[in-house]
Amino acid sequence: MVGRSSSSNPSDVLRQIKGFVLLLIQDISRNRAPSVALDRFRIYCSDPSGNCICNYDLPIGKEIISLEKESHAYRLDVLLRVLQIIQQLLQEKRHASKRDIYYMHPSVFLEQAVVDRAINDICILLKCSRHHLNVPVGKGLVMGWLRFVEAGRKSCCIRSPDTAYPVPVNSEDIKDIASVAKYVLVVEKETVFQRLANDQFCERNHCIVITGRGYPDVPTRRFLRHLVEQLHLPVYCLVDSDPYGFDILTTYRFGSMLLLLKSHLFSKQMAYDAMLMHVPELRWLGVFPSDFEKYNLPDHCLLHLTSEDKKKVEAMLSRCYLHKEAPKWRLELEIMLQKGVKFEIEALSVNSLSFLSDWYIPSKIQNGYYI
Repeated sequence: MVGRSSSSNPSDVLRQIKGFVLLLIQDISRNRAPSVALDRFRIYCSDPSGNCICNYDLPIGKEIISLEKESHAYRLDVLLRVLQIIQQLLQEKRHASKRDIYYMHPSVFLEQAVVDRAINDICILLKCSRHHLNVPVGKGLVMGWLRFVEAGRKSCCIRSPDTAYPVPVNSEDIKDIASVAKYVLVVEKETVFQRLANDQFCERNHCIVITGRGYPDVPTRRFLRHLVEQLHLPVYCLVDSDPYGFDILTTYRFGSMLLLLKSHLFSKQMAYDAMLMHVPELRWLGVFPSDFEKYNLPDHCLLHLTSEDKKKVEAMLSRCYLHKEAPKWRLELEIMLQKGVKFEIEALSVNSLSFLSDWYIPSKIQNGYYI
């Protein structure tokens, strides 16, 4: 296994790629079937006792990919093809999306998921995150009382606090970050982000607002973690009162569950990313299932949970970290399941479009109505 370098600049990653390839060549020269060992992690389980061994840092085992197994030949072939592309990107100081990589050999890769898995495997081997491979994904937005320099380019959100800026792709490139904000607010959806922008929420409340536009990507989560670490600001999250909103909430605080195997085993890359990106300081501002009655919302704002919704809630209720670290979050999730209904953030605007920005968010933060 190639060891983690002291830094993850391109030259270090290229050195690790060379070392990995040399190991494969040595296996072949000695008439041994080439093999690759991938660490596996588990950072959550369904044990409510709190005695589980889930951990961000310590692997619970390894997966061996070897040409001795015929079924592994294709996976190793794809891994090496993608690794060659990544090597070229790093050497030429270029970037490519996962989709770009897929279209370089579509007849070999067959589907996008094959490339995605290979990139995950490579991150395991090199013990790095995907952005170190020059394979970025960026869709998040930020606005508010913030100024920073990214790769020599200055972003001065402070000049127009309610104007959206793209979230930086590489948090390592951020320098000279400064802010006079009082807190950071994460919102699930771009529509809510735009609502707050229209209401000049950031300018009036001296804050920073971020959205991942649904499930957040790696750059958005890393940027949020970077802000919290550098600025030491409180951070709140506003999501829909439905199973997917709650899952997005837990993604920001605990890490992504989207790519789990059925056994709940994580690849090293996923555990490494989770360690770098989870935000334990994050507090759930709303909307809570109990908010429906508290704010006297009309019945037509409610939607019934589907059978799929209920299964998702039941699965989330079994996650060990909710028992250990967020029991009050779990209680609200139980209320959602018991009542069998869901509603969106926008339901709070039923009586006034500005209710969310004028009253709901400011009053909840001021009075400590978050968990």
